[in-house]
Amino acid sequence: MVSTGAVDTAADNPERAIMRECSKTRRNSAQTGPDFSSSLPFNHNNQFTSSQRCSRLARVQNDPKATPATSSVSPLAYDPRPHAELLVAYCLNVQPLQRILIAGGVAGLPLVREVARAVLRAGGRPAVRLDYPGQEDDVAALAADGVLDVLHPTELADMEGMDSTLRILTPEVGQVDGVDASRRARLTAARAPLAAARARKKWSLTLYPTAHAAAQAGMSEADFGAFVMRAMFLDRSDPVAAWGEVRDLQARLIERLSRADRVRIEAPGTDLTLRVGGRSWANSDGKRNMPSGEVFTGPLEDSADGFITFDVPAEYAGVMVRGARLEFREGVVVAARADEGESTLLAALNTDPGARRLGELGIGSNSGIQTPTGNILFDEKIGGTVHLALGRSYPETGGVNTSAIHWDLIADLRRGGRITLDGEVWQENGLFVQN
Repeated sequence: MVSTGAVDTAADNPERAIMRECSKTRRNSAQTGPDFSSSLPFNHNNQFTSSQRCSRLARVQNDPKATPATSSVSPLAYDPRPHAELLVAYCLNVQPLQRILIAGGVAGLPLVREVARAVLRAGGRPAVRLDYPGQEDDVAALAADGVLDVLHPTELADMEGMDSTLRILTPEVGQVDGVDASRRARLTAARAPLAAARARKKWSLTLYPTAHAAAQAGMSEADFGAFVMRAMFLDRSDPVAAWGEVRDLQARLIERLSRADRVRIEAPGTDLTLRVGGRSWANSDGKRNMPSGEVFTGPLEDSADGFITFDVPAEYAGVMVRGARLEFREGVVVAARADEGESTLLAALNTDPGARRLGELGIGSNSGIQTPTGNILFDEKIGGTVHLALGRSYPETGGVNTSAIHWDLIADLRRGGRITLDGEVWQENGLFVQN
């Protein structure tokens, strides 16, 4: 699950050739959003089939004879007001007199304004914090050592005074190139207490559809805005009920996962074993990440053994990392490399001791998001993918790993991958097997 800490992954410079190839599919997905049922559909072979997948989009993409039914769908424009109302009423459940931090880039001001208004209508106290494009780059590149390495006490006190926090991602091109990865790591480490204080609050994370985010996804701004609306079920008459359907679907997955101890992930370039016995699985139903669609836990900190290749690009502090490969021994990363962004990967691992251990194992279940958009908030939810987070655990899962970072890395299991639970196949080629 995407973290609320100093490191939030949002892509910058995706693989353009891949994005162009997928852009038509994504434009169709902007017209045919996710449609979860209230129970898991299995066929007589105990597998999900294309015709039973949870969304019309998935059916179109898995059946070469199918034709996207776009002609009957009315155009959908992004509207920040229903987005804000969903965040305030459903995600944060704002109550009278609560103080709510609303943080985001200036590009997301339309949504920031509507969220603040919705908080006021609910009787709360909005506390707005805006940053300019490249602000974090400036701090990492230009700050004196005493500023870079030391958190001012008033920043922590201000966070402690919040009842809830909302972070609005506003992907944009940064202003500073070539910021030293080690300085970024130092800044992240200094802000660890701030991230920990934020994590103890009720929090939520969402995205405002910027022009840059649309370009990353290979979509027009209008298509990407519609994609975002549908990913949050804001094309529905009752989006809260739709998220309830997601919750029910994922509860079925958790029922089986909760009985497992040893999880093995296999795919080309991947053979990794983790233990999860005694840990709790969280049902991510949109209250924290909006949109969502995943189940996750904190694996036992000393259990990871083997290696894994992450074939979905992932951004860290403004730098895109592609083709990352990690090797684990007794829970610790002992070797790491990447096709691109390797120095950034190594710097992240060296942030602190906890950065070399896993804080999360997440399994995407949203079949309405089928291809990478270049943004982790969407990409880690892709049905048929698995993600592992380096660093900080979520205490509610039973995880105890501490770190200044929480960085999700994604592996696509839809082409030759599988997950086994205590030796029993549970998912193969991205499809769940009933057991």
